[in-house]
Amino acid sequence: MSEAQQEARVRVHDLRERWRATSLASVWIRPNDWEHPAAEALAEALAEGRGVIAPAERLGAARAGVGAGITEALDDVACLYAAFGRPTDVGALRAAAIGWVGERERVPYQIATHDPSTGLPTGEYLGERLRETYGVAQRTGTSAGESHCLLVLDVGLENLDTWQRLARSAAIGRTLHQVFGEGHPMAAVGDGTFVVLCERGPTTAELGQSLRRVVERNAEVLGLTTEVRRPTRVWVERLPGTHGDALLLLDHLAR
Repeated sequence: MSEAQQEARVRVHDLRERWRATSLASVWIRPNDWEHPAAEALAEALAEGRGVIAPAERLGAARAGVGAGITEALDDVACLYAAFGRPTDVGALRAAAIGWVGERERVPYQIATHDPSTGLPTGEYLGERLRETYGVAQRTGTSAGESHCLLVLDVGLENLDTWQRLARSAAIGRTLHQVFGEGHPMAAVGDGTFVVLCERGPTTAELGQSLRRVVERNAEVLGLTTEVRRPTRVWVERLPGTHGDALLLLDHLAR
């Protein structure tokens, strides 16, 4: 092996290690599942200035194969570019998303409580959390509508392709986790519509406006401004009198 080849191999190794460290420290949930030949191939392609589309698509499929959600998979690719000191390549993200979708369609991976496209709880899970909220209100002699509300986020646009919808879903899922934290009752209930179950309070409306600003800022950072409604719509829905009516409200918001 020539000296130039040895130096190139060292550069690829260093990039891959910086990428791995960045990803494990910020977005990757399964440390033992990060290593994969597709990751090595993508790091090598980027370091050597070659095309990244094919290796990114293979990596997306590999990430789906170990059960990673699309948010985790795309964030991982973004970590590679951060480690390399370059803006994230939207083409690489798109290729990873296509690979992820292809693998998921080939071998479906069942997740009972979370939607892999957003990383958020499913609508069914949110419905169960609403049932608990109404149950607590009934037992304490209060009203669910007085103690809680639904914060609704609408970023929907028509005529988006599959990649654009997936990228948007991943970005919004990450944003909602940033704003509300883990374990908060929230879900995607329609194409571009997201709902968060919140306690009512004097700062609820202000929280909604903060969410709108974070969504729009993250869309700019990720190059997704054409995939997100501008301005983003955020509003508060009062919970109706019964759990059944609350489920009907979720159905209505999904349309």
